[in-house]
Amino acid sequence: MSSVTILVDVQNIYYTSREAYQRNFDYNAFWRLATANRTVVKAIAYAIERGDEKQRQFQNILRAIGFEVKLKPFIQRADGSAKGDWDVGITLDAIEYGASSDTLILLSGDGDFALLAQRLIDKYHTEVEVYGVPSLSAQALVNAASRFIPISDDLLLK
Repeated sequence: MSSVTILVDVQNIYYTSREAYQRNFDYNAFWRLATANRTVVKAIAYAIERGDEKQRQFQNILRAIGFEVKLKPFIQRADGSAKGDWDVGITLDAIEYGASSDTLILLSGDGDFALLAQRLIDKYHTEVEVYGVPSLSAQALVNAASRFIPISDDLLLK
């Protein structure tokens, strides 16, 4: 059985699925697909903590599925802009766990991860599967991945 590490950029998947399809991503359907005939080394969902109850319930659902949930506080800057991304954290965990996994699955369309995917493939010989919304995924990431799996109807809540 092959080994897999799963890393989820929750904000990216939420916003791209909502923008493209006006629907939410189905994490249960994804888990069944991604883990079939594979041993899970690590599964982490990276999210922003805003402190509301609905968000806490969603995070508990992710934990029940099998994800470790890592939270970072939402930062509202004085100029009105906001910050809250996990790119560095995802990258560090991808190198740490991806190096000892046959496959790393990344749920994100963020082109910043193209270099990461290429490094995992070239240096560690880790397959990199990227799940993303086709119309909102960076072409650099799609090209860098070993395999790009489009998020479509079968991975969206009804």
